[in-house]
Amino acid sequence: MPVVREFTLPDLGEGLTGAEVVRWMVEVGEVIAVDQPVVEVETAKAVVEVPCPYGGVVTARFGEVGQEVPVGAPLVTVAVAPGHVPEEAPAAQAERPLVGYGVAETRRAGRRRVAPGGAAAAVVAPAPPVAVAAPAPAAATAPAVLPVISPLVRRIAREHGLDLTQVPGSGPDGLITRRDVERAIDGAAPVARTAAVPAGADDELVPLRGLRRTVAEKLTRSHREIPAATCWVDADATELMALRGQLNQVPGPKVSVLALLARICLAGLERFPELNSSVEGEAVRRHRAVHLGFAAQGQRGLVVPVLRDAQLLGTERLSVELARLTEAARDGSLGPAELTGGTFTLNNYGVFGVDGSTPILNHPEAAMLGVGRITPKPWVHEGQLAVRQVTQLSFTFDHRVCDGGTAGGFLRFVADCVERPGMLLRGL
Repeated sequence: MPVVREFTLPDLGEGLTGAEVVRWMVEVGEVIAVDQPVVEVETAKAVVEVPCPYGGVVTARFGEVGQEVPVGAPLVTVAVAPGHVPEEAPAAQAERPLVGYGVAETRRAGRRRVAPGGAAAAVVAPAPPVAVAAPAPAAATAPAVLPVISPLVRRIAREHGLDLTQVPGSGPDGLITRRDVERAIDGAAPVARTAAVPAGADDELVPLRGLRRTVAEKLTRSHREIPAATCWVDADATELMALRGQLNQVPGPKVSVLALLARICLAGLERFPELNSSVEGEAVRRHRAVHLGFAAQGQRGLVVPVLRDAQLLGTERLSVELARLTEAARDGSLGPAELTGGTFTLNNYGVFGVDGSTPILNHPEAAMLGVGRITPKPWVHEGQLAVRQVTQLSFTFDHRVCDGGTAGGFLRFVADCVERPGMLLRGL
């Protein structure tokens, strides 16, 4: 007779504790093959398809579209033919990482046990009674062993002073899920919840999920841990725009303003390498390579694609790669590796039509250059009042890695290169 196997949401790495169901790719009753994608989920890093390590008939799905599923919670159950059941399916599942993610350091394989008789015992009919009869006395005699698989669930319970031994689990084998804990918290403090959202109010309570939740957590951590400071200066970008026009008169890929600004930043980081760093405990790690992040608007909101080893690229190649990553951000096809690992960020918020900003650093990076819109303004040029293409540059930095002199020196160098881009030739 077929054996029903449960496939749980694997650990997707990068410190993620769950994912949101975007689209189911199989139906109950459908026959699937080994490693066939069964669901599309959205993590804080990307939208990925999750393959199932079992082949057989889908008997159940867990989680509706838009629902948050914690790591380790069941996704589907599959009826597998007896001759196709591996002896230790959960262990095999733990060693089957998703592309772009790492294997978890520890797996909770103890939730499902193989009967003492080996693989045959797991297939033969007596196996179900063992699963039904054995856990019940164990739960009664050892209440201290809590069926909680997610550290996030334990943390939420601890923060709200909730005794998990008093929380009934709705998951398989009595597993206590995040929904169980939240339901217990709501039941313990209904007055506080009612006070927070008055009855009859027209306000909409939108939960922080997926990318939005991760962005909120990361920005909060950055604001809490990093003593950031910002300095700014106005710059005459008329000559820079003229240079771009000249470069784009020759055949080949068009050079963008962002690429020119990136080239200027890379030259500045070569002069001030302490700004391409991050704080790790009681030490500062200075990165040899510049993995350049830049803000881009995508389908999932504002993301920061990362161009790796940007210091090795020429201006034309920079323009090509920045355009490719920008397009990938717009259509939502960026992979996890293209959204992590940045060492310095270039934030061109001028595309939104604003002049200045004091951004929050992209933790754990130590610096970020912001560029406002380039717009005609009155400007004193060579002793005469004239209309010039002016922009505002702002530089936010971690005060632990440098003092104001270094930050001011970097920003002044960038401004000078914007006003007189020929200065870059001295470094070639």
